[in-house]
Amino acid sequence: MFPEDLKYTTEHEWIRLTDGTAEVGITDYAQEQLGDIVYVSLPEAGTEVEAGNSIGELESTKSVSDLFAPVTGTIAESNTTLEDTPEAVNIEPYGAGWLVRITVSDPSALDGLLNADGYREHVGE
Repeated sequence: MFPEDLKYTTEHEWIRLTDGTAEVGITDYAQEQLGDIVYVSLPEAGTEVEAGNSIGELESTKSVSDLFAPVTGTIAESNTTLEDTPEAVNIEPYGAGWLVRITVSDPSALDGLLNADGYREHVGE
């Protein structure tokens, strides 16, 4: 349920680091809690983000939830396909439902994030 090759935050985001760029999405657990995602608001490429700050919103049939930057850096890309197909976050949270890609200022910042076992423990599974 939680891929072993990812890092996780306590705010239910996952991070996949590749060559200094962090692909970010929400976990399967988070999308289940939110319910059907109907709208996604994401930052534009070039936006500077700081770890822990809100960088967008996910609107579901149940509520509106903030998306937080798991790392400090610059938005390299937002998943613009989610404008037309926000349900991809529910269907493929670790694939086509990714949210943003961030060029990471300090890759060692990921060392403080949870691994799959730590996240499993965090959500009580």
